[in-house]
Amino acid sequence: MINVQFAARPERWETYAAPLSAAFSEAGLDVDLRTDHAPETVDYIVYAPNGLLSDFTPYIQCKAVLSLWAGVEKIITNQTLTMPLCRMVDPGLTAGMVEWVTGHVMRYHLDIDRSISMQDRWEPEVPPLAMERPVTVLGLGALGQACAKTLTQLGFPVTGWSRSPKVIDGISCQHADAGLETALSNAEIVVLLLPDTPATENTLNARTLALMPKGARIINPGRGPLIDDDALLAALKCGHVAHATLDVFRVEPLPADHPYWAHPNVTVTPHIAAETRAITSAQVIAENIRRGEVGEPYLHLVDRGLGY
Repeated sequence: MINVQFAARPERWETYAAPLSAAFSEAGLDVDLRTDHAPETVDYIVYAPNGLLSDFTPYIQCKAVLSLWAGVEKIITNQTLTMPLCRMVDPGLTAGMVEWVTGHVMRYHLDIDRSISMQDRWEPEVPPLAMERPVTVLGLGALGQACAKTLTQLGFPVTGWSRSPKVIDGISCQHADAGLETALSNAEIVVLLLPDTPATENTLNARTLALMPKGARIINPGRGPLIDDDALLAALKCGHVAHATLDVFRVEPLPADHPYWAHPNVTVTPHIAAETRAITSAQVIAENIRRGEVGEPYLHLVDRGLGY
């Protein structure tokens, strides 16, 4: 019997209990899934950083902590978490992110906002073809690669940037500081899908925003701290950045008095770009427990040094 502790907010138990049990059964795992195991008997923890568990010290035989979240910035510094930590790379979450990003890229590309605002006059303006609209994706992890590949299939010339070198068919891959300048220099639309680490904070700042072509648009479904908010507001004010669609923020919910709410060239969405899906994430968790039981490498193991 494998003891698995579910450690997320109580209301999430109803969402995840049945899909997890089904995935364990399908994987041939004999699992006792509970929210109240004695800590010293727990083999694996299914975990969400916004739950009640913060001290992992009593879990003396825990083999791995399996996060329900893609981001691990809220847990990576926990000194009591000494066992392996796996982040969530969920096919359902990935599909949701691809759909959201693609929708907003197409919204910008076709200038749909202009059409909506011009329902009282006839002023034709034909958009360019996708192949004439350069898009840059900052961050080439699982989500960034999936979005970049989809946009490439739609005909957009896509440049991807990551801190370390990557090679992806059909995508011009850049890396490091010099590569960031190249990636931004012709980007009419920029999508941010970097992790939240000290190295990525304020990736878009006054200097890097100035590298982008005048009238560029920004889409951020990644992490709030990736953008220097004051620098973005200044770039919007002078018209260098035409519009920003922001799904994530340094403080969430976004405070009612934040200037983004009333800004005519900012679209705020309430952290809905992608969410872990119970059925598909349960299958990922079951596979990692199967791997742990037979001594195979875990999927999506977090590198504590890199922070993701």
